[in-house]
Amino acid sequence: MTDGSDPPELYIPRGTLLRSRVVSDIATTLETALDRSLTGYSTIVPQETLLLSGEAKGVITFEDGVPMLAYNTVTDNGGPAALAELAVPGPYRVELYAVDGAALETAHEADALRIPPGSVATELADAPDLAARTRAAAPEDRHVGEGHEETDALASFLADDDRIEALREQAREEARARAAEWGLTDVLDDEGSTEPTGASDGRNATSVGSSEPF
Repeated sequence: MTDGSDPPELYIPRGTLLRSRVVSDIATTLETALDRSLTGYSTIVPQETLLLSGEAKGVITFEDGVPMLAYNTVTDNGGPAALAELAVPGPYRVELYAVDGAALETAHEADALRIPPGSVATELADAPDLAARTRAAAPEDRHVGEGHEETDALASFLADDDRIEALREQAREEARARAAEWGLTDVLDDEGSTEPTGASDGRNATSVGSSEPF
């Protein structure tokens, strides 16, 4: 966290991999989680981290399709600060996992990592309609103080707007060039998905309380 305190010791079971793909837009992943009422998590790795040693490897957890927590495993920042760090140019390597709800109960008690329900759709996907759908699907207790929290999250995001724009301008052409070089151009849309045929046995667990790569 940014206050100098140690990050919470949180562990998320690896769960069942539902999909792994390179995307230019995170909205599809969020829609999938919402439509499936998914309890689990998604990992989000921007191309600048994959190719240029960037500082963003994100984890977003879901409960019944609604985002709960955001965490950057590189910087140990959580909540809205983690979302701001993930708001960098795509494409992104995204994986989506299903996890038993009981296995996420402890993680979801970490208030410092919590995010407003619609904030991921607003800040990472620029999808206000999806954000509205997500807020509508959230339980009533997630709406308490949400207006203030959403405003604070947006303010944090906008505070980094100049940095984000500079990164986008610098990385846009390089991202596409590197994607083409790596043969990723054809998998930037939904047709490039990799749908696993097998499920994880769930024995492996991932630490979310350290800076180790996800």
